[in-house]
Amino acid sequence: MKLYGSTTSPYVRRIRVVLSQTPHEFINLQIFSGDDRELLASRNPALKVPCLEDDGRVILDSRIIYSYLSEKFDYKPLSWDEENMLTLIDAANDSFVQLLLLGRSDIDTSDDKLHFRLQKERIEATLTSLEKQLESGLFAAWRYPEICLYSLVDWVEFRELHSLADYPQLKAFREKHQDRIELTATDPRQ
Repeated sequence: MKLYGSTTSPYVRRIRVVLSQTPHEFINLQIFSGDDRELLASRNPALKVPCLEDDGRVILDSRIIYSYLSEKFDYKPLSWDEENMLTLIDAANDSFVQLLLLGRSDIDTSDDKLHFRLQKERIEATLTSLEKQLESGLFAAWRYPEICLYSLVDWVEFRELHSLADYPQLKAFREKHQDRIELTATDPRQ
């Protein structure tokens, strides 16, 4: 089993955490240029990470990879509520990635443009919803939704993308789990 990705991607990190107790090879790619970009393109025409190679198959996208691993290793199925939680996490992640890439392309995302406003609105709405879910006792286990939430919040802090001062539950959730061995082993700061 081979997992292709980068150490800084929150989508890759969630799968690395899931696979932390499973023998696999992690192939750390520089996904934006050179030979690694070509290798990624040969595995995933969408040019996105992660992708998983196993038993002659290549599985694309973290959600699909998790579904594949869940079936392969007989994990407890996710509920519809958990699937919705993942959709919120992924929406925030996607918007943060868009803004990060635009900024790295020297595009000023502080301009009052529709695309930027929509991303920022989605970020605020999803973070607010996730904060309320934490307040109501959701994300109390340590399964895939919690791993994904942690990966998002820690990545936002790592990249300094957004102040979490207005989201004490999200900050407390991160602090509660930050010393887990599977999280320290996949910390993008290393």
